[in-house]
Amino acid sequence: MLVDLASATITWIYLTCALVLAIYALHAYAILTVLLRHGRRAALVATELAGRGRENLATRPLPTGTPAAGHGTTGQLWPFVATQIPLYNEANVAERVLRAVAAMHYPGRHLIQVLDDSTDETTAIVDRVAADLRTAGHDIDVVRRPTREGFKAGALAEGLRRTGAELIAVFDADFVPKADFLLQTVPCFQADPRIGFVQGRWTFLNERDSVLTRAQGVGLDSHFAIEQAARGAHPGMCINFNGTAGVWRRQSIDEGGGWSAATLTEDLDLSYRVQLAGWRGLFLPHLEVPGELPATFSGFKSQQFRWAKGSMQTAVRLLPRLWRSTMPLSAKVEGSFHLTHYAVHPLLLLVILLGPLVWLSSGDQGRLPGLIGTLLLVAAFAPTVFYGVGQYRLHRDWPRRLLRLPALTLAGMGLAAANARAIAEALLNRTSAFIRTPKSGDGARLRYSVRFPIPPWIEVVVGAHAAGGALLAWQAGNAGAVTFGLLCAASMFYIGLGSLAEIASNRRRQRPDPRGGTETANLPDTVAGTLPGPAKGN
Repeated sequence: MLVDLASATITWIYLTCALVLAIYALHAYAILTVLLRHGRRAALVATELAGRGRENLATRPLPTGTPAAGHGTTGQLWPFVATQIPLYNEANVAERVLRAVAAMHYPGRHLIQVLDDSTDETTAIVDRVAADLRTAGHDIDVVRRPTREGFKAGALAEGLRRTGAELIAVFDADFVPKADFLLQTVPCFQADPRIGFVQGRWTFLNERDSVLTRAQGVGLDSHFAIEQAARGAHPGMCINFNGTAGVWRRQSIDEGGGWSAATLTEDLDLSYRVQLAGWRGLFLPHLEVPGELPATFSGFKSQQFRWAKGSMQTAVRLLPRLWRSTMPLSAKVEGSFHLTHYAVHPLLLLVILLGPLVWLSSGDQGRLPGLIGTLLLVAAFAPTVFYGVGQYRLHRDWPRRLLRLPALTLAGMGLAAANARAIAEALLNRTSAFIRTPKSGDGARLRYSVRFPIPPWIEVVVGAHAAGGALLAWQAGNAGAVTFGLLCAASMFYIGLGSLAEIASNRRRQRPDPRGGTETANLPDTVAGTLPGPAKGN
């Protein structure tokens, strides 16, 4: 009796996880539907807003007693903009981002605010470049704090206290904005007084460097081309600021409660609080801002761990407030999916771990209906359609780019074990440091390293377990579960073995002294070392 009860319980847990995974996968189709219905109109509205904003700026009168010098030759007064560049040990990319920001065209007052928490040679680089830029006539302020309290959120808040700028642009160290960035974004604020922030679309400097970077490029392309475009197009949905490559209205930050280090995704947290306060976000799909992707398994997994934990922390913090708000039901449902999306990873891990136990069950529970296999296949392959549409929308060579989808599937599903830990820590309210992703910029090697969220051998063991479950599913005659199990096994092997190969490669090299560049707070002792090639920060 107890054995039968345990078997039935495991079976229903397994079936429930498969069902929820399928629901999250079907959510991708819902987002696509929103985009098809509203996307074209939203793109036209964004273009119209920018044009109307430029007209408003051209006729905006100067305040009494304000000299016109520095505000363009036609007498228009563009709002005071501060561009914040948060840095922490970014020797590879610090000079590049400072000079790119300084090269942006802007007819009004533009303050470059370098928020430098570095403890290595980055400080000397910043001081040298800042002196050069001041000599060239740029307004630049280097802000250094005695401690790194609050991490990036704390640095942004400190910078905000030191400026009276009306608009605040933010760029992470690995981004390289184009010269017309402010000319494209600032007018939007003049066209609509309820716009709280404007977000540009990321493109990628190092996308072609490896299979891993190509896979990430496909995933992030779809986030912007579909998710951000659809949420921005639907009048009742919330979009998120992506932490960089965007501009904030100072007033919206203040009314939303300001930057907070309560979560590891301070950008997502503030985005929702601002929109709950009545402001709106605007996504500009045509505004491309190049940045870097993580080129190492350690950097990729550390970044995803932070995003997974931070988004679930934000969900715990804000979902009750979202559901109590006066926002439409569509916004509440979509926001719930959006903030809890990374929950698919612990669910996927449970399916992998419980699979062999289910297929070892006897009686009727060992011959589960084809429903389970169908649910698992929907969960595995619906996102493939989603990502394929993203490539179609953005790239003329989309048929060739579809060849990257298998690698993206492996990389995404292979994060199940690491991100399951991230979700568990968020739900258990375990705090951890903000681990920034190492970057190499235009250099030949990566100077910094981060630790793996979990020891990679665990992922290899989970992969072997998934393969065993696929074998048992085959013996039970469930083709869908076999396909899903083999896909899970391949994904875990890809991430786990790739990480172990990275560690072995590091040990064969003589590591340069990172001089404070390695961040290890609250992570296990499996260390990713220094690798050649570019990496992405953020």
